[in-house]
Amino acid sequence: MSGHAVDSTALPLPNAASRLPFGGLLALACAGFITILTEALPAGLLSPMSADLGVSRALVGQLVTIYALGSLVAALPMTALTRRWPRRPLLLTAIAGFVVVNSITAMTHHYGLMLVARFCAGISAGLLWSLVAGYASRMVVPQLQGRAIAVAMVGTPLALSLGIPAGTLLGQTIGWRWAFGLMSLLSVGLLVWARLVLPPLPAPGAAAQQPLGNVLRLRGMRTALLTMFLYVLAHNVLYTYIEPFAALSGAAAWLDRLLLVFGVAALVGIWITGLLVDRWLRELVIASTLAFALSAVAFGLWPGTPWVLLIGTVVWGVSFGGVATQFQTAVARRADEAGDIAQSFVVTGWNLAIALAGIVGGVMLETVGERWLPAVLLVLLLATLVVVLRQPRAWAPIAH
Repeated sequence: MSGHAVDSTALPLPNAASRLPFGGLLALACAGFITILTEALPAGLLSPMSADLGVSRALVGQLVTIYALGSLVAALPMTALTRRWPRRPLLLTAIAGFVVVNSITAMTHHYGLMLVARFCAGISAGLLWSLVAGYASRMVVPQLQGRAIAVAMVGTPLALSLGIPAGTLLGQTIGWRWAFGLMSLLSVGLLVWARLVLPPLPAPGAAAQQPLGNVLRLRGMRTALLTMFLYVLAHNVLYTYIEPFAALSGAAAWLDRLLLVFGVAALVGIWITGLLVDRWLRELVIASTLAFALSAVAFGLWPGTPWVLLIGTVVWGVSFGGVATQFQTAVARRADEAGDIAQSFVVTGWNLAIALAGIVGGVMLETVGERWLPAVLLVLLLATLVVVLRQPRAWAPIAH
């Protein structure tokens, strides 16, 4: 973003790096990796967990739901309550939460206690996600903030494409309890690494103490959050119900490979975003929305064609891979020192979109059928595009 003064998630450190500090950024990425893996792993281990705990697979599935609920309800209040804390101890506390909750999950035989642990895991996740983008952006000069956020977010597509299949295979091979135990050990190692490589950051200044409503009223903030909500809602309507939709093309037998393709394509998307986000943020959001809309059109016109499903999934994956970075960068540009509060709005909106997508997609499946899911996507993505095109100033750097 050369040539512009940039508003950041929080003011950069006085000695902020003019190069990307990969050690610290990759530690943040690993934190995101463990967060996503902790959230989604029960979905791949429904049967063994159900048999061991003596509950139905539907109840095991609620371990994912309660995690998302924890993130949804806790992100804003936890961020508000801790905004005077130094950032590194706070981030380490969130990571330590995963050590505790995954250890409880691995050891307990009581389903009720496991639900409580998973809700607490969601709280840790909500707090962690509200910190990651701000931490990454404060470690570098303003011209590199978008790229730093992209590196810090790479753990998400890695977890989706590699971590969850590997964790599922591990759980099925040596037992689901060992899979969660291994995540606890990984979290302990991450705690040590993060303490060594992350710079100490003070709590943000007075601007971070302003009321939540004032943060929402910052110029362009609601536009960025609304755009994110519409896009993520569209994505999750399809991603949540990809199995019945893929079955239309006879892809049920190779759904795992299709999701792997999606994850690898998402890595390409975040790489592209990392290269361009600091100069071409609005253009990236438009391109991501148009590419996903193009896939939705193809899915809608040829819902039973395997090669359309495969190519469309690649385009969809590339378009989705960088959107978290794009929206977090947009919010960071709006927020100045109130960035952590602003990022907690991102966490809340993101999880709300996931929850609503489950309802919308479920209603579609029960009424008109899965072949009409792309139509919902297209409506949501066109609305996204209208918001982006009508509010160009919401994506520009803020000059002081």
